[in-house]
Amino acid sequence: MRPTDVIDRAARAHPDTVSLICGDERVTYQQLYDRSCRVAQALHAHGFTPGMHGGVLAPNDIAGFVCALGLMRAGVTWVPLNPYDAIPQVGLLLERLDADVLFVHSAYREHIDELRDAAPGVREVILYDTDLDDWLGDAPPEDVSGPGVGDPDAIAAIYPTSGTTGLPRGVMHDNRRFAFFINALADEAKAIDDERPVFLAAAPLTHVSGRIALAAMQRGGTVVILHRPGLDTLLDTLEEHEVRSTMLPPTVLYAIVDMPSIERRFPALRQISYGAAPIRVEKLKQALELFGPVFRQGYGQTEAPMLITALPADEHMVGGRPAPDQRLSSVGRPTKVATVAILGDDGRELPPGEIGEICVRGDFVMVGYYKDPDATADVSRGGWHHTGDVGYFDPEGYLHLVDRKKDLIISGGFNVYPAEVERVIAEIPGVADVAVIGVPDAHWGEAVTAVVVAKTGETIDVQQIIEHTKATLGSVKAPKRVEVWPSLPRNATGKVLKRTIRQRYEDNSL
Repeated sequence: MRPTDVIDRAARAHPDTVSLICGDERVTYQQLYDRSCRVAQALHAHGFTPGMHGGVLAPNDIAGFVCALGLMRAGVTWVPLNPYDAIPQVGLLLERLDADVLFVHSAYREHIDELRDAAPGVREVILYDTDLDDWLGDAPPEDVSGPGVGDPDAIAAIYPTSGTTGLPRGVMHDNRRFAFFINALADEAKAIDDERPVFLAAAPLTHVSGRIALAAMQRGGTVVILHRPGLDTLLDTLEEHEVRSTMLPPTVLYAIVDMPSIERRFPALRQISYGAAPIRVEKLKQALELFGPVFRQGYGQTEAPMLITALPADEHMVGGRPAPDQRLSSVGRPTKVATVAILGDDGRELPPGEIGEICVRGDFVMVGYYKDPDATADVSRGGWHHTGDVGYFDPEGYLHLVDRKKDLIISGGFNVYPAEVERVIAEIPGVADVAVIGVPDAHWGEAVTAVVVAKTGETIDVQQIIEHTKATLGSVKAPKRVEVWPSLPRNATGKVLKRTIRQRYEDNSL
């Protein structure tokens, strides 16, 4: 059992069907099978055996995705790296997640020495867009086998995230869970649209978009990869390739509906999945007016992706009109593969209307955190996965998010953990104290906002804080706003009262 089994089946059933499109490049299923086999063979030939870890640092392109498939085909755990992260963050992830080999786009060539210094365990670095053919050698494509290859319990991928300590964690999904997710999502999509899928991967393939792509391939579909972001390119691609489904963060939907000349022109489109950030109900209604009833909201997290709850297209509407705000502001109802409960602090399940922690069970939930048994045990208490999110069920069974226990910020569709940003800002000379929160924002969903306190006699350079954080963690995690306060509100034990900070923004009392 491997995630690449979907490629094998499609290559046998319809080898000449186009599997991937990116710009002018097209790859059939047979070509995809051959290329991923050659990557897997070369990994074994170079001494990378099942159970080792391989990182892929790539923009959205075909060759980078092929390298990821080759890793999993070889039984080498895929470590997807976010191309929007700053290089120091990438190096930290490679080191903490024990990467043995790294496939990297030549756009990062000048940073290779820095990455090697940060992660000395990386034995080989391959510039996959320029040097891959030489590295692969001349062996004809043949699927690899042997001990550890295809073991259902072997770890297929470790998805990086960050913990509340600010240090990155790795979320482990084994072959069994990875395959379960692909099949469940494919079954759900088929119930909506039984035509051959054409999926537009507009979001990074390093995130859930890559797994949705495999779900489309499970049905012999074509995945169109958007190499460079841009609204005009996105809309033209939807039309040119008669895309039937895609996934977009709310920020992109906002930008589309706000375009002055936008018109309804996507007759093939059957589903737009959205999630990863709260959506504004009035903007969702505008999107329904523009695209029609094609929206699916999915609630999940890296540890339990996309299938905790869903609000399918037909439940966005009532009597041909958008559903009431109460429903549209929810994250839907539990999917058929998830058991969801609201638990109190004592572990007791709470009735509808009562607020508690959202907890889930299902075969798509992670194995655990890499090399962090304590954190794994903590989120797995009582046989439930504890999401760290707080919410409630309404009388109709729709789930509503209220807050996040772990202060997670979702900005532009990406997870930002305040402690990570706080750690970087605290390193800046002149900063005595700092708290980072998410503030509701029309564009970002939540804007990363830093409140800092200056050391006595020092002056804070706001722009320096933004630029330093951007250089260290990347633009997504850099604060969009920095405020200088005389002090931070704290309780009797000295803990910063972030709720009080948020309330001051909500009250517009600054």
